[in-house]
Amino acid sequence: MKPPYEITSKILNLIASISEKIGEINASHLNKPPTELRRRNRIKTIQSSLEIEGNTLTVEQITDILDNKRIFAPKKDILEVKNAINVYNQLNKFKVYELKSLCKAHEILMKDLVKNPGKLRTGSVGIIKGSEIAHIAPPGEMVYSLMTDLLDYLKNDDDLVLIKSCVFHYEIEFIHPFVDGNGRMGRLWQTMILKEHSPVFEFLPIESLVKSKQEEYYNVLGKSDNQGTSTAFIEFMLEIIKDALEELLKEQNITLTNIERILSFKGIIGTKEFSRQAYLRAFKNISQATASRDLKTAVENELIEKQGDKRTTTYRYK
Repeated sequence: MKPPYEITSKILNLIASISEKIGEINASHLNKPPTELRRRNRIKTIQSSLEIEGNTLTVEQITDILDNKRIFAPKKDILEVKNAINVYNQLNKFKVYELKSLCKAHEILMKDLVKNPGKLRTGSVGIIKGSEIAHIAPPGEMVYSLMTDLLDYLKNDDDLVLIKSCVFHYEIEFIHPFVDGNGRMGRLWQTMILKEHSPVFEFLPIESLVKSKQEEYYNVLGKSDNQGTSTAFIEFMLEIIKDALEELLKEQNITLTNIERILSFKGIIGTKEFSRQAYLRAFKNISQATASRDLKTAVENELIEKQGDKRTTTYRYK
């Protein structure tokens, strides 16, 4: 059964904008960002997603944990971070359409934090905000069938992956398949779905923008609950995705090193012979002098071979 939502003009406009930005990112060879940017964005992702759930650790403290340095913080917060690092490092092992894989991700993410991590809930659960019940999730006996239907929709429906990723995120929040950890699982699995659409999403810190709009995030979840459709949530998350891509494009000019450009260009040209002009066409934001330095570095490091002289100079990857 397909979850209820409508495709609005706002959704279509946002998808067009996102597609345009992905095209720019591909042209700039940022579909897999440089190593340092990937690391920085992964840390931002983990910190923001956990801060939404009340974790107190900073970006600097999470960096120290990644570097195997000792930090002083609540044990639960440290464990949450270590679990999140573990699960994000294994993203490529999970199968996005399989319930078993989703449960395994939850098991890693919530290890030693809840009883029976990785197990679907069987009892009733409600979400309380302040003194009020904000959401009553479907009965426990319905969870398995609801999740099976949701994954079937994700795999087989003809709607765009961008839309389905937002729908899935919302439905995880609505169904509340686990006793705890549903919010961070919704955000994690949306990343899983989006990276099937483009590799850039694996290291795009969408969660940091969600964190910056945390109140609006919860408000739009409540609005979608009240309306019985995820349309408002889809619009909200697509806006977040668009903003995250814009931030990446702003950063890109200063993040690619010469070696990273050289290695990236190999993926484009392969073993074909090429000129400096061909290299420049691939990297429109660098000067002729920078291109010459890049190619000189590549020759010196024996990554490429140089043939000819001056205007007749050509290169080929070894």
